Amino acid sequence: MRGGERVLERLLQLFPEADIFTHVYDPAAMSATIRARTVRTSFIQKLPGARKHYQAYLPLMPMALEQLDLRGYDLVISSESGPAKGVIPAPDALHMCYVHSPMRYLWDHYHDYRDEAGWLRRAVMPVLCHGLRQWDTSSAARVDRVLANSNFIRERVAKAWRREAEVVHPPVDPALFSPSDEVEPGYLWVGQLVPYKRADLAIDAFNALGLPLTVVGDGPQAAMLKKRAGPTIRMIPRLDFGELRRAYARCRALVFTAEEDFGIVPVEVMASGRPVVAYGRGGALDSVVEGRTGLFFAEQTTEALIAAVQRLEQWLPHFDPAEATARARDFAPERFDAGVLEALA
Repeated sequence: MRGGERVLERLLQLFPEADIFTHVYDPAAMSATIRARTVRTSFIQKLPGARKHYQAYLPLMPMALEQLDLRGYDLVISSESGPAKGVIPAPDALHMCYVHSPMRYLWDHYHDYRDEAGWLRRAVMPVLCHGLRQWDTSSAARVDRVLANSNFIRERVAKAWRREAEVVHPPVDPALFSPSDEVEPGYLWVGQLVPYKRADLAIDAFNALGLPLTVVGDGPQAAMLKKRAGPTIRMIPRLDFGELRRAYARCRALVFTAEEDFGIVPVEVMASGRPVVAYGRGGALDSVVEGRTGLFFAEQTTEALIAAVQRLEQWLPHFDPAEATARARDFAPERFDAGVLEALA
């Protein structure tokens, strides 16, 4: 249940008769809202180890999508961060694609993913990804309307697919979060421990600063980052939602080091009345307001982040939590609803 699933939940509220089609479905991992719907899977669901290692079946996903039978549906909404838009709707159906990101591992992060891969995957990626890029671009032409979750993704859609997209930010319910009278001295980092999230940058910077930092997340880099973390850094694999809300509301500030597609966590932290120090690229530029709800750093380097945290320490007496909560309300679910319905009008 991450950002894409939260968007799906809101779409299901907008379209209460909608069914769900997906490659792999694990009901135990989904919310009651999703479990209440009819869910149909592609043939990948039946392949060995698909629930845990569905990414390994990426080469089969274009064919699997095109085999899904969408006859009888007059509206198809694809939620795209991997290959989802390649379905074949009925000729008279409207197909709208909500884009979280064009596939990173095919486009702007291709070389990063290849560098991190093992020798076998690194050897096959050039041939495999070349064909997938051609399919990704051609399948984008099948879509009637394209929505992007940020201006950053709108630009990437134009670059990769040569399609124009309208920006509709993902929904974040500010009513789920509230400020706290107790603010702790420690900073907070939240996310999956994968290379592009750059948790290593936060750990290196706070090792050097000697300031407390809590890192919440798990992933393939967890063991390496634990060894890297100094005595002022606490690492927690996961928090339940109540614990996460408290962490948001009591942190000194959120440290956001990724070039993210949009980034829901900064909005949730602002809804909790706390500021954000963020890398000044990607979706954070759509949410964080420099000098009002947080500060940016211009380069993904330890030195740049250290300097930004030092500036934040000087700026914090001027920070007004009310400005942060007001900014978070700009991303309320009703805004998302209106954007989707307007695109379909």
